Amino acid sequence: MIDLYYWTTPNGHKVTIFLEETGLPYNVIPINIGKGEQFKAEFLAVSPNNRIPALVDRDPPGGGKPISVFESGAMLVYLAEKSGRFLPPVSQPDKRADTMQWLFWQMGGLGPMSGQNNHFSNYAVDKLQYAMDRYRNEVNRLYGVMNKRLADRPYLAGEYSIADMACYPWVVPHERQGQKIADFPHLKKWLDSIAERPAVVRAYAKAKEVNPSMGGIRTAEERAILFGQTAASIDQAAKAAAGGR
Repeated sequence: MIDLYYWTTPNGHKVTIFLEETGLPYNVIPINIGKGEQFKAEFLAVSPNNRIPALVDRDPPGGGKPISVFESGAMLVYLAEKSGRFLPPVSQPDKRADTMQWLFWQMGGLGPMSGQNNHFSNYAVDKLQYAMDRYRNEVNRLYGVMNKRLADRPYLAGEYSIADMACYPWVVPHERQGQKIADFPHLKKWLDSIAERPAVVRAYAKAKEVNPSMGGIRTAEERAILFGQTAASIDQAAKAAAGGR
């Protein structure tokens, strides 16, 4: 059984999509990041970066003690190797490298740039035009990269893989990102095809079960918890979470 520490964010969706695709048994442990649950000692023992998602595999390959993994990209690689699916084996180095480079492209580019775009456009109290333009334009460029890549293939690495699972949840909110998906026809076709996959439908349905009021940051308390963190503020939040148990 896999314990999945999860909240309804793009990075969280990556892992539920994989688990639904493979049928690996898992148990969702919600971590409400708007309430500061990511600072509880139990979660920090699994994810020292106080970010979701994270997992504990209680039935690891080869047996032995449970294995914990944080960082969504590392989790996808771990689960792909555990299940033998959606990541080519080392005996196919060209296909494996292709999948891995697009996974890391998402981790280093599409995700962070989309996150910054969302923050400065939708959450920042001070509307800095330079920052809004900078990140919106960079997301537009990255969509263009994907659109060109998908012009002659159905998926980023040819066959459906963890690279697609990593990228898809970050393209779903394209309107919130200030992008016109119709400007990227190959990307739109890819997006629509993945949205129809039964496992993806199940993953997003589970998200609604976990967090029926999915959406943005709504309160000053949530803003204080999620934005402007420093090492000192995180220590204080962890102490507060420990005191609230």
